[in-house]
Amino acid sequence: MNEQRDQVWAGIDAGKGHHWAAVVDNSGATLWSKKIDNDETAILTAMGEILDLADAVHWAVDISGTASALLLALLAAHGQKAVYVPGRTVNRMAGAYRGEAKTDARDAYAIAETARHRQDFTAIDVPAQLAADLALLTTHRSDLMADRVRMINRLRDVLTGIFPALERAFDYSSHKGALVLLTGYQTPAALRRRGHARLTAWLANRHVRSADQVAAAALEAAQAQHTTLPGEDVAAQIVADLATQILALNDRIKKIDRQIRDTFRTHPQAPVIESMPGMGPLLGAEFVVAAGDLTAYTDAGHLASAAGLVPVARDSGRRTGNFHRPKRYSRRLRRVFYMSAQTSIIRDGPNRDFYLKKRAEGCKHVQAVIALARRRASVLWALLRDNRAFTPAPPVTQAA
Repeated sequence: MNEQRDQVWAGIDAGKGHHWAAVVDNSGATLWSKKIDNDETAILTAMGEILDLADAVHWAVDISGTASALLLALLAAHGQKAVYVPGRTVNRMAGAYRGEAKTDARDAYAIAETARHRQDFTAIDVPAQLAADLALLTTHRSDLMADRVRMINRLRDVLTGIFPALERAFDYSSHKGALVLLTGYQTPAALRRRGHARLTAWLANRHVRSADQVAAAALEAAQAQHTTLPGEDVAAQIVADLATQILALNDRIKKIDRQIRDTFRTHPQAPVIESMPGMGPLLGAEFVVAAGDLTAYTDAGHLASAAGLVPVARDSGRRTGNFHRPKRYSRRLRRVFYMSAQTSIIRDGPNRDFYLKKRAEGCKHVQAVIALARRRASVLWALLRDNRAFTPAPPVTQAA
């Protein structure tokens, strides 16, 4: 244990409360294996012990998120680089060793061994302040949107149980006036007692657009049902409470959207990213978070491959040309390119022309959008490389 080696590989099975680190040498023998609390003092102590084992230590972790944030920050502060070993790879690699037990120590050993055998894993860089802020904001927005979808579905389900005609009358995911209406009136009898004139005035006082049309649609639904269903009073209270929560959640989402937009536009290449049709500040912020350091992509093909937009071959024997969608790629990056491509085909321009060309060739809608997303990945990579904005017409090639 006291012998100094040229290089060793340290695999860390990261967790919320603690990590487990295992160190192997050139032959795969375990030199060091311990549990490390997710605490600065414990991590620094373990780091010092591992660094004393060899002149060079190659670090590898299986989580690059919040659970390993402190660990990665301390490694970067001491000049150490770590690579990311995906969990799927660790799981398959563990099957190559004897035994079926799964423990943190065994996983850490598998991570270290995988990093020793393969040299092509992506290095993890501690994100800059801007990227870290955008990562937190976009993740928080995703959580809020998930809560909003859940509450709207719950509201529609409860409302269907007591007043199905009113549930069908509005799209509660995009109609603010309908949600305002539900905060005060949820049953057919209550709407009929209020009447058209007073209901219109009540909605107008709460700044509902087209209050007269909203009131007319609600009263038409109320006239279609004169039966009182069981549990109507309790359900009405639940609907009113859900409508109030959704309105408050909409305000929170608008606030965080403004914060994301203002933060993203401090990025030096934000004008270049936003110049791409279909790429607004929200998708631009997600692109900055998902793509990371663009210098890691040697060409546009590597960026498209990271987004899962490049098919992979699955040939066997005489079966050739068998291409399928890859399994290992950034889902978040793929979503950015797919959603921006989907948005860009709404208006006339080169994106819509390319999409229609693919449809004319026999591609289905999803296939045409993915083909467009692949083309847009190459264009965006070139724009960021040259640091210039997108133009519908290609630039004029100048002679050398």
